[in-house]
Amino acid sequence: MRASFTTAGERVGIDCDVAWVAELLEEAAAGQLASFDPARPDTLTVRIEANHDSFPVEDWPVLTRGARYREGGGSAAIADVCTSGFDLRLQLEGDHPVFTFRWRPPRTSRMANLALRSRFVLLARAALVQYPALWAAGLRGRAPLHVSACTVGPGSTTSVVLAGPGGVGKSTLLAGELSAGGRATSDNLCVSDGCEVWGLVEPLRLELGSDHRGPAGRRMPHGRNETNFDGRVPSLVPNHVLVLRRGQGERPEVAPATSETAARSLVAGTYVAGELRRYWGMAATLAAGTGAGPVHPPIGDVAQVMARRTTCTEVALGRRTGARLADLLELTEAVSCT
Repeated sequence: MRASFTTAGERVGIDCDVAWVAELLEEAAAGQLASFDPARPDTLTVRIEANHDSFPVEDWPVLTRGARYREGGGSAAIADVCTSGFDLRLQLEGDHPVFTFRWRPPRTSRMANLALRSRFVLLARAALVQYPALWAAGLRGRAPLHVSACTVGPGSTTSVVLAGPGGVGKSTLLAGELSAGGRATSDNLCVSDGCEVWGLVEPLRLELGSDHRGPAGRRMPHGRNETNFDGRVPSLVPNHVLVLRRGQGERPEVAPATSETAARSLVAGTYVAGELRRYWGMAATLAAGTGAGPVHPPIGDVAQVMARRTTCTEVALGRRTGARLADLLELTEAVSCT
């Protein structure tokens, strides 16, 4: 398979020689894969080789357990990256990262992946595409955020970032706006410089029984089902941040939030996100081995810039479901006028 798609602001070129991995990558791209177009240069390359031999890095110095680097910078290798079963070698060609993978699972990873198929699918997507895109975005000064970003209804100039921990209801609100004609960058993961938000392509995951009218896909943990969605846009410039939490009342309650509260929620929600739990170690290892990119992404700085340039509101979602994001913004405007 040779294809490309845009995610996290990066044009990712995929060159895959393994059929079953190509199927995983096509699913991970959520309908966004396109044929390779030489007129649109890639900013990041992902290669999956059919070769099952270890990478020839025995002469490279040891960076840490399971990782090596080439003296002079620009290259690093990690065995069984993120316990996905794939070995990784990264080569920087100028500012163009080339991630090469080989399927070489140790026994422990192989057994875990066989026993927990959904876990393996998520790990493989993260290791092969999502984390490389996040790391490449870090070379351009963008930091990962565990948020959703969308417009409110069709043709709207209002763009909202939904912040909060996993499971609070971001995906449900997002699906409601998509059904109403809104547009969104992604489901749960984005990168940002504080002003613009670029979405990380992935399927939308909703609770089983949701009335979202997308095509049903893979069943995932926590009682959710995956679906692709129309209305995806590469990036948005938000003018609102909604800090979401679960309330005890029947209906939603809103209150103004300070920029400090909003920034804190953006940072905390990012660090507690299960989707990013293995990213921090991988990113730091690659930065240390190559001498490029931030060892620690500037998440706090990006969150502060975003919170200070937007209207910030705290929303306690009620126990009664069905509220639309447009309704919450009307409540926000009413509170700000009192």
